[in-house]
Amino acid sequence: MRRSFTFAVSLLVVLHLYIGIRLIPALPLGLAGQIVGVAGLVLSCLLLPLGLLARGIQRQPLSDRLAWAGMLAMGLFSSLFVLTLLREVVLLVGLLLAASQYAELVQWSAVAVPALALLVTLIGFVNARRRAHVVNVDVPVAGLPANLNGFTIAQISDIHVGPTIKRNYLDAIVNKVNTLNADVIAVTGDLVDGSVADLNQHTAPLARLSARHGTYFVTGNHEYYSGADEWTAELRRLGLHVLLNEHVVLQHDGVAPLVLAGVTDYGAHHFNEAQRSDPVAAMAGAPADAGIKVLLAHQPRTATAAAAAGFDLQLSGHTHGGQFWPWNLFVRFQQPFTAGLNQLNQLWVYTSRGTGYWGPPKRFGAPSEITRLRLVTAP
Repeated sequence: MRRSFTFAVSLLVVLHLYIGIRLIPALPLGLAGQIVGVAGLVLSCLLLPLGLLARGIQRQPLSDRLAWAGMLAMGLFSSLFVLTLLREVVLLVGLLLAASQYAELVQWSAVAVPALALLVTLIGFVNARRRAHVVNVDVPVAGLPANLNGFTIAQISDIHVGPTIKRNYLDAIVNKVNTLNADVIAVTGDLVDGSVADLNQHTAPLARLSARHGTYFVTGNHEYYSGADEWTAELRRLGLHVLLNEHVVLQHDGVAPLVLAGVTDYGAHHFNEAQRSDPVAAMAGAPADAGIKVLLAHQPRTATAAAAAGFDLQLSGHTHGGQFWPWNLFVRFQQPFTAGLNQLNQLWVYTSRGTGYWGPPKRFGAPSEITRLRLVTAP
């Protein structure tokens, strides 16, 4: 663990040095401006690891303030690093196509990189901190019984209540979800980043979630980082139904029931072998006459097993839609779907971009969402 941390810090130092060497000498700021630039990079290099370690500090509000500073620095550094790399491409093209103007290109591009990084970080901050918008999605289901046509599910996911997301943020989400008058509310994992003792006052608004057939929760990977058993007990105390490789049968205005199942996180077995994610076990004993079988699974990559188990629809999160550019381009290397409604054989998979954020308070090109899914009969 110590060796990994040392490597990560060393890599951060190298990357900050790279940015400084490539940008600061080219900035038309004079000596004083260059000193400010160096100081800013040094501060960033210090804040990033401090922000990640802040959870280990018991004293409040110091812990949260350090987390805020570190996460803001991380978001800015990410854009600064990516844009510095893109600048190298621009400079190479400029050298090949307009060598006579290369000196000007070096200077204005050095100014453009931090300016764009700040702008993207500011826009991303506003996007992340405002309440998620409602996204309406119709899911066409072949052979859907008439009594389930129009059945609605409100999905929230990946809120990450923790150092920078507190009660007020969650309150606004709960208020909006309740206005949707959904038949079911689904919370598809990564609700928290921290222990029950630290966060129970901030997750209390979940008790107000209201839907005709109740609110259902499945664990995400961050629940296992934060104490999954304790959170399972706490969420049940708040009135949520936690589905651990199991299902419920919902009778809705007719003879054809709806099966709603939930599995533990895809990687749960790394923390507790007894909680290995198992869609087959979640389906066991489900009525054969069910009009539709819906699975809540935090990670989209559960889809292959869900399709084999006979589910019709899977609701997932985990990806955050990439959260901010360009990381949304890389999600596909770890998950089969990044966001939105997709199909795997006969299984529909809806992947939420998440209702909160993780790490940097920043969303750019991947807006957060509260999802209202409506089951409709396929034409």
